[in-house]
Amino acid sequence: MSNKTNHHDPASPVQSKLRGSALFSLFILATLAILPPLAFITGHPFWLDIFTRLVILAIAATGLNLILGYGGLVSFGHAAYIGLGAYAVGVPVYHETYGGFDLIASYSGFVHLGLALLVSAAFALITGVICLRTRGVNFIMITMAFGQMIFYAIVSLETYGGDDGLTIDLRSEFPLISLDNPLTLYTVCYLSLVGIVFLIYRLSNSRFGLTLQGTRSNEERMRAIGVDTYRYQLLAFVISGVICGYAGFLLGNFTTFISPEMLDWTRSGEIMFMVILGGATFLCGPIVGAILFIVLEHLLSEITVFWHLPFGLLLIFSVLFLPGGIVGAVSRIGTKRDSANG
Repeated sequence: MSNKTNHHDPASPVQSKLRGSALFSLFILATLAILPPLAFITGHPFWLDIFTRLVILAIAATGLNLILGYGGLVSFGHAAYIGLGAYAVGVPVYHETYGGFDLIASYSGFVHLGLALLVSAAFALITGVICLRTRGVNFIMITMAFGQMIFYAIVSLETYGGDDGLTIDLRSEFPLISLDNPLTLYTVCYLSLVGIVFLIYRLSNSRFGLTLQGTRSNEERMRAIGVDTYRYQLLAFVISGVICGYAGFLLGNFTTFISPEMLDWTRSGEIMFMVILGGATFLCGPIVGAILFIVLEHLLSEITVFWHLPFGLLLIFSVLFLPGGIVGAVSRIGTKRDSANG
């Protein structure tokens, strides 16, 4: 009896899904590398501003995706880290301009960046230590409570404008880099996004990332085999908060205006919307979600002031009919095409 070789690889659907997601990620990043600078060069600087904000929010959404998509932790307080990162730029500039604490009074970008990362990491650690002892709705509510606590604390700081916000007179200064140049600022934001996407890719495929995903799937089983799930989740929570703090540092330099509104829980909801819409657990899902969010926000706001209504309907449609988000739908189409051709 002749032996027949089975050419069917049972892992091919998974490999095809990963390959399709990777190619889609490269396509999205290549598009962001070409179109915005091209728009600026051809005399459309407005679109460069739109895409700069888009890329910054994509960084924040990518950071949130580490715990939401890979870790299964729903946080409604991540806007707090963005706000803290932005205030890490505005507060030193304020004291440099009007006098005050000489230790932090500087336009140096290294001072601003260091403060943004340090403060966001510290707050994420404190928040994570407490929040990660709960699960489900309790976790969601406590993360939101911590975020609102920082929100109201900054509102009460009249020195820094209170509810009215604070204007940043000068952007962060780095050697050989001028963030006052819109194209340079976009380039810094874009390269930061590429670096953070690569970081998340390496983390998600490392032992740390696989353990985090295993905890999302079945935390009790991971504990049963001796894994300290709390430690892994806490580390992921801190990394996620630091990434959002870095996004806040970029956002403060981009807007040159900061206000407590940046820290409101509704901003956390918008970032979560980006992750879910684009596709949680997918590397480029948050980027795709940020693109759709910002572009649709711009287009719909020109049509009606009630643009949140169609946005809400879009989210409902996404949850009901696109459980993996836009990237998940594209990935499934690619997998079916590869299966049909195979």
